[in-house]
Amino acid sequence: TTKAVARIGVLLNATPRRDEQGNVIGVVGIGQDITARLAQEREYSKLIDTANAPIFGVDTEGRVEVWNQCAMRLVGYSIDEVMGK
Repeated sequence: TTKAVARIGVLLNATPRRDEQGNVIGVVGIGQDITARLAQEREYSKLIDTANAPIFGVDTEGRVEVWNQCAMRLVGYSIDEVMGK
């Protein structure tokens, strides 16, 4: 949350800071504001979910990761019935 009480998304990358002997003495972090990217991803998800064509996606193991409303209407399986299977 910002000082102006706005909520933002932040991608944080951190790495340990070490002394000459290799002991961890702290951390160095770099933050990046990803608020706009998160909003775009939400819009993209809405577009997929409401498309007039069945859209689904599977991972490398063949498990369903994306299943839109049209796919659900076409084959009759709900999102809960197919996700991860």
